[in-house]
Amino acid sequence: MPSDRASTRAGYDAIAEAYAEHFRDELAGSALDRAVLGAFAELVEGAGGEVLEAGSGPGGVAAYLHALGVPVRGVDLSPAMVALARREHPGIRFDVGDMAALDVPDGSLGGLLAWYSLIHVPAPELPAVLGEFRRVLRPGGHLLVAFQVGDDVSHQDEAFGHPVSLDFRRLQPDAVAALLEAAGFDVTARVVRTAEQASRARALPQASMLARRP
Repeated sequence: MPSDRASTRAGYDAIAEAYAEHFRDELAGSALDRAVLGAFAELVEGAGGEVLEAGSGPGGVAAYLHALGVPVRGVDLSPAMVALARREHPGIRFDVGDMAALDVPDGSLGGLLAWYSLIHVPAPELPAVLGEFRRVLRPGGHLLVAFQVGDDVSHQDEAFGHPVSLDFRRLQPDAVAALLEAAGFDVTARVVRTAEQASRARALPQASMLARRP
């Protein structure tokens, strides 16, 4: 496993319980996030097929979609996060896996969600990861990505009282749209929020973007 992914896995293994508790009520406090996820749920219903959350963490977003009737499952790099998600949401399937190499047949998914998980992917690897997302989506399938807005990389050596080595890469919406289009997606919608509109847990400008595989 490349060193950046090994560091990400180890970091989230260390903070899984504290992270889950910190972000437990985030969706309840963000009407815009719930609206975007609700729109995604309606879109994937029309596309048919299973939905995968790549980078599902403690499973809260997958659980929200599941409650909306979406046939969703999750995959995460961190075994501790997967164990926590299985414990808290036993009605949903969660597996350990790498979004850069998904164990999913070509063209089999109706939707794919990467909710604040692309921020851990080094910039040179983003085209390949988005190409992998396109590979597993069926024609007409929908992709939803969410990310922090900016141009910097925030490195954390400590989180929730644990030593970690985590890089959080902020992204610009125009750059993400260009990457999606280069990977063969049609960008269909963007939502950009100022820091003042962000939830208490993510006090930074944020964006979400919907795209479709033609």
